[in-house]
Amino acid sequence: MERLGIVGRPNAGKSSLFNALTGGSAAVAPHPFSTTETNVGMAQVPDHRLDALSAMSASRKTVRATVELADVAGLVAGSSTGEGLGNRFLAGIREADALCLVLRAFEDPNVGGGHDALEDLEVLELELVLADADTIENQLTKRRKAARADRSSTLAAEVAALEVALDHLQAGTPLYRAGLSSDQRQALREYFLLTTKPVLAVVNLGEDQVADADAVVKPVAAALVGSAEVLGVSVQLEAEAAQLPDAERDELLEGLGLGEGALPRVARAAYHLLGRRTFLTTGEKESRAWTFRAGAKAPECAGVIHSDLQRGFIRAEVIHWHELLELGSWAAAKDVGKLRVEGKDYQVVDGDVLEIRFNV
Repeated sequence: MERLGIVGRPNAGKSSLFNALTGGSAAVAPHPFSTTETNVGMAQVPDHRLDALSAMSASRKTVRATVELADVAGLVAGSSTGEGLGNRFLAGIREADALCLVLRAFEDPNVGGGHDALEDLEVLELELVLADADTIENQLTKRRKAARADRSSTLAAEVAALEVALDHLQAGTPLYRAGLSSDQRQALREYFLLTTKPVLAVVNLGEDQVADADAVVKPVAAALVGSAEVLGVSVQLEAEAAQLPDAERDELLEGLGLGEGALPRVARAAYHLLGRRTFLTTGEKESRAWTFRAGAKAPECAGVIHSDLQRGFIRAEVIHWHELLELGSWAAAKDVGKLRVEGKDYQVVDGDVLEIRFNV
């Protein structure tokens, strides 16, 4: 299963965010390196479409999609060369498929001093850039030599991609902001570079900053424009709310003008960042969100439910969730001819409701 690595400087709030999302118990303390090993947990992905379908079908059970998260050891300046918990930090990031950068934007008397989310971003990006530049420099001489000996177009393209990447890195630009082509990204895949991973940024707000969140988040969004989604979250407030019973949590968040809160937005953003999409099934017994890779076709999605369904796939009956909800039931959709019959080449769309027909 693909994993989102939650990354930040010590005391940025990454472990609190991890705990709030997963219901975990990663250590949280007002001193550096309370996280020394990577903690892994699962977060449910809230989905109003699933909730609505479950209510429509009076389902006895509702099963949400999940996303795997990892709370990575904290980063300090010099982590790329082994400072602090540098090696553990880098190992934790290499194991992740996408990154959530947690950036603290408020003063914390427990850890001292003011704080600037942009400064956090600069430190994190610099350490990732330095680590990637070191990786490429160590490989480039070997690959140039191999390309001269082999003279294949594949090796030449790989060397060219490495050279372009190194130029960006030496200029201080992480590769997710470098505008690399799809061919260049493909050529770099085998090097497992840190800054080619997709990125989500969470600006950790103080409670007194929530009302003016847009102004705090705006400079970070401007720095990452076009390369990452940026969300403002009061991690401490959200973590406290997450411990309350549902009714009390909803009342607290509504009272603060936060609606459903930021945690569902973070979970959904993480899910989509990892290239995951959702199809749905619904009935009296159960309504469920099933995870598939963007671009998957109907038989592959049938296999997500059970391998027998993929092997014996005949067709899928399909309707988009909002159409089904408007009609009120699967039977009603069938009666008015709104169920589409799709074959093996159908590319499933996020939000499709499926019923698979198959041979045993």
